[in-house]
Amino acid sequence: MTFKEQILLGIPKILPPKKSLDSAISRAPKRKQILSNEEKKLALINALRYFPKNWHTELANEFLEELNTYGRIYMYRFIPEYKIYARSINEYPAVTKQAAGIMLMIQNNLDNAVAQHPYELITYGGNGAVFQNWAQYLLTMQYLASMTEEQTLHIYSGHPMGLFPSSKDAPRVVVTNGMMIPNYSKPDDWEKYNALGVTQYGQMTAGSYMYIGPQGIVHGTTITVMNAFRKTLQSGETPAGKIFLTSGLGGMSGAQPKAGNIAGCITICAEVNPKAAQKRYEQGWVDEIIEDINTLVVRTKKAMDQKEIVSIAYQGNVVDIWERFYEENIHIQLGSDQTSLHNPWSGGYYPAGISYDEANTLISNDPDTFKNKVQESLCRHADAINKHTTRGTYFFDYGNAFLLESSRAGANIMAENGIDFKYPSYVQDILGPMCFDYGFGPFRWVCTSGKPEDLDTTDQIALEVLESIKKVSPKEIQQQMQDNITWIREAKQNKLVVGSQARILYADAEGRIKIAEAFNKAIENGKISAPVVLGRDHHDVSGTDSPYRETSNIYDGSKFTADMAIHNVIGDSFRGATWVSIHNGGGVGWGEVINGGFGMLLDGSPEASEKLERMLFYDVNNGISRRSWARNEEALFAIKREMERTPQLKVTLPNLVDDELLESFI
Repeated sequence: MTFKEQILLGIPKILPPKKSLDSAISRAPKRKQILSNEEKKLALINALRYFPKNWHTELANEFLEELNTYGRIYMYRFIPEYKIYARSINEYPAVTKQAAGIMLMIQNNLDNAVAQHPYELITYGGNGAVFQNWAQYLLTMQYLASMTEEQTLHIYSGHPMGLFPSSKDAPRVVVTNGMMIPNYSKPDDWEKYNALGVTQYGQMTAGSYMYIGPQGIVHGTTITVMNAFRKTLQSGETPAGKIFLTSGLGGMSGAQPKAGNIAGCITICAEVNPKAAQKRYEQGWVDEIIEDINTLVVRTKKAMDQKEIVSIAYQGNVVDIWERFYEENIHIQLGSDQTSLHNPWSGGYYPAGISYDEANTLISNDPDTFKNKVQESLCRHADAINKHTTRGTYFFDYGNAFLLESSRAGANIMAENGIDFKYPSYVQDILGPMCFDYGFGPFRWVCTSGKPEDLDTTDQIALEVLESIKKVSPKEIQQQMQDNITWIREAKQNKLVVGSQARILYADAEGRIKIAEAFNKAIENGKISAPVVLGRDHHDVSGTDSPYRETSNIYDGSKFTADMAIHNVIGDSFRGATWVSIHNGGGVGWGEVINGGFGMLLDGSPEASEKLERMLFYDVNNGISRRSWARNEEALFAIKREMERTPQLKVTLPNLVDDELLESFI
């Protein structure tokens, strides 16, 4: 059968044979056994309902084996025969271009070169899934292939509920992931209900089909690292020869060495998974791999002496580096961590003192011991960081729940007031006041032709738009504009593409709208050969309510509320988004954050032009409004400026209160 025929078939009519899986592909860790025997029966019933009754006897035995072995039912037998990757949009069988664009994005998220654990449908973060199982993938692609412009596909945590009548102006797909009753969002709730096959953790852009490989975070990481150096270096100093130490080379964290190279420093990034480290090395995202700590010490000292700009992957545990570098008196200028600590008990963080394979065995066979070792390791990790910061290291939490989980482990990371952490998150110190409050965030696009020359054209268009805007921008955002211009000018030479022909660029609402409008015109006149998909990271101005990351610089007490994310996804849906998504969890963990996203297909039409202006304006200014109400100075500036330019926009502004006034009362 052809690729198109297989897509249109959905669940095969004849039971396919069992698959042999490639041992070179990175696999998800085995999940702990959390279901009772009765619950295992329910998990099997839930899985078998996708298939005809005459297959149930054979599949029940097989699925039970998967459940007992991996802690989940992935339905490996139903992995498609065709290669999964982002094809040209015209290669997909579809009634509408919008649906074809979504199919392209789904396949990009599951590409072996892009996804962290593709056989388990996990894109990044250790458990950030596109679907729970392969039956859901097959059915979703089949639905998308037959969808008309007057239908909407509703997807419940990977499960395609079905096509429902709607309208041309409605989203083509509405996605929810992990939306639990609030009291059922503890880590073991995810383990249980995911094992039952009734919910999933969509991370941020995995379950939204908007992941574009590690490039998706490299711009924000570059901005963070550059500005962290600006905060800590003396006048006239450069980052050359200075160390940025961190860990994680899996999904999003794979961006760190590339960002360090762009920022111009020595990046040392630890990774315990040999396949992840090798994958990033082969893709050109890290310059060197070192397996021996003694060799690393020698190589680091040489790089410092020669003021090199180089990225080094250490195949081992980062705790060992922090401790050894302290003994060697090696100065770490910047320190952070980007392991998947939102998922601490299931492979998101590997403890020091035991091997990678030993840890994976403990995860499934002895989860209590594994948890104890993780918490012991976090305490060691934090102690080593504390020693370095007394010598002048600037440490920041990269929003991966490192400080949160360390505090829960009893580590010495609390401030003297017993409420705050010793160290800021990067949003509190850098991205919040410098970017999010002004409306700058990670705008993304994908050229659906798959042609590099189309991506080159979009880069040039975006550069010209930003240069034009910068000429009349106020002084408050000149640095941001220049950093983004430099980024897009150098994007191609930094070789950021993995998978689809995609780009990320920090921009505010004005920049996003003008860039998107220029793309739409270029598609109309043939300068870009096929539609362009717009999107963003959920890690943005208005998409996410996350008290330990995106909204950690909200100080009015509302950072534990999630109104903004809900309004974001609802507001985008009726303003023209092609698809919308809302998730429980993402970045800092299940039950810790609510985040929403969108995708929009530009096809060169007047309708696309109208939709992009309506939707992108709201998508950004919803967040600036919330931030201004929290009394954030930069956001107040940004929203007042926008109201002057847009008379229809009327936002409630706060009356500021003098702190001294309250001292006399409380």
